[in-house]
Amino acid sequence: MPSASCDTLLDDIEDIVSQGDLKPQDRHSARKHVVPKARKRNTQKYLQEENSPPSDSTIPGIQKIWMRTWGCSHNNSDGEYMAGQLAAYGYEITENASDADLWLLNSCTVKNPAEDHFRNSIKKAQEENKKIVLAGCVPQAQPRQDYLKGLSIIGVQQIDRVVEVVEETIKGHSVRLLGQKKDNGKRLGGARLDLPKIRKNPLIEIISINTGCLNACTYCKTKHARGNLASYPIDELVERARQSFQEGVCEIWLTSEDTGAYGRDIGTNLPALLWQLVEVIPEGAMLRLGMTNPPYILEHLEEMAKILNHPRVYAFLHIPVQSASDTVLMEMKREYCVADFKRVVDFLKEKVPGITLATDIICGFPGETDQDFQETVKLVEEYKFPSLFINQFYPRPGTPAAKIPQVPAQVKKQRTKDLSRVFHSYNPYDHKIGERQQVLVTEESFDSKFYVAHNRFYEQVLVPKNPTFMGKMIEVDIYDSGKHFMKGQPVSDAKVYTPSISKPLAKGEVSGLTEDFRNRLGNHLSMVPHTCAVRRDPTSSRMALRLQRLHQDCTLRASVGLALFALLLAFLVKVYN
Repeated sequence: MPSASCDTLLDDIEDIVSQGDLKPQDRHSARKHVVPKARKRNTQKYLQEENSPPSDSTIPGIQKIWMRTWGCSHNNSDGEYMAGQLAAYGYEITENASDADLWLLNSCTVKNPAEDHFRNSIKKAQEENKKIVLAGCVPQAQPRQDYLKGLSIIGVQQIDRVVEVVEETIKGHSVRLLGQKKDNGKRLGGARLDLPKIRKNPLIEIISINTGCLNACTYCKTKHARGNLASYPIDELVERARQSFQEGVCEIWLTSEDTGAYGRDIGTNLPALLWQLVEVIPEGAMLRLGMTNPPYILEHLEEMAKILNHPRVYAFLHIPVQSASDTVLMEMKREYCVADFKRVVDFLKEKVPGITLATDIICGFPGETDQDFQETVKLVEEYKFPSLFINQFYPRPGTPAAKIPQVPAQVKKQRTKDLSRVFHSYNPYDHKIGERQQVLVTEESFDSKFYVAHNRFYEQVLVPKNPTFMGKMIEVDIYDSGKHFMKGQPVSDAKVYTPSISKPLAKGEVSGLTEDFRNRLGNHLSMVPHTCAVRRDPTSSRMALRLQRLHQDCTLRASVGLALFALLLAFLVKVYN
């Protein structure tokens, strides 16, 4: 390889520097005139990048979570509490399942179809590589099922720890919290009632007054999950209701596996609770009582009739009969006979004129004969229940009813169809056309064509979509009816009641953010006013966390910069000396 040639031979590398060039000491002294230029950070771009972390990020508190809840209003209340806690910690609750990093599936174990939907959702989440947390009655009752293996589970009494379970799941761990909450050995109703929540409908507060029940029905799987009766104290329930009205709620639903059994474990009863609750209900707001089994309401019929006549309590009660055959009821271990059910219904219809009584019926329970079924048909024809929930019997794993000879599937299906035909043979609201009624508007119809309101008897009334009506009690004239609804025309000169004492929360807004949660969230919430609800954009918790991290990052960079500047200064001093 030819070597490079040059005309002048250099004795030393320093010969490259000419006499006109700056000497090293001159270059050092010139540096004091150099002003460092700070690099500007695009804060908005930084926040956007932080707001959209990679899907495989293991930093908890910044992911998107999609929730799905099946089942009863109690389960829906649990779902609202879990969503509220997660949102308060910075997670984003999304309605788009495909965008979510984690799916939280809140299950129902009452019937096979509900569990089938739950199982299919788990399979779909696994196919899409989503992180999964399971909740509700299915995993609580049977956590060792094959399709639940390796998945995180949050028990029905552990929903106040959902953030821990989600964080560990995001990190790749499998966590299972299935224990019962106890105080000095006594089982409690469940997680605290003052936890943050996101109401599905900001105008409706669902309050679970107790969990579990006192029965042992042979077909019921929910008992395996919710256990024996455990009631919340009256003062806690009243405080929860009071807080809800302060957050703009205008309708409260009381729920549990059996509201009629409330208080038997803590030395009180349902009427005692209801009389204290009605004292905090503002004018124009309403309370709806949940399902109660016949044995327990029999003891309080007189008091219950008085309460159901209260102007701020819906004259509505859900009393499941399940069958009109005493033989079948005995096999179900329902602890009442058909005569008991009729006594309750007849008494309430007499003492609470116009009351709406809803009931449930199971078709095809093991051992049900044609004669048994015909007795049930006659009961429906006699009372013409305006609200009737007809269920084909499904044997649930682990229940006594699943172990006895079953009615053929085609017979169960035919009986379900026959009873449905009887139910649809009458129209319960035709005689109400022409009436003037006061109704409370709380939601939008499924077809988005009307607003949905309810009258004094919790009968559904469809009204025009006037935004000023939402959350208000208005007067309407009934001009049409269907099987499940009436239609009302607002009276032009009628008074409009605004029941709530404050503006309702926005959809998706977190309610009930307590001081305990503020402390756990950290200092970034210290400037938020100490009110019952945090009134801000639904993503503000997440933004606060981003700003906190940005502040910490900037502080760290500033500290490093100061340290480097000190080293440079020390170096220059050494050079000059």
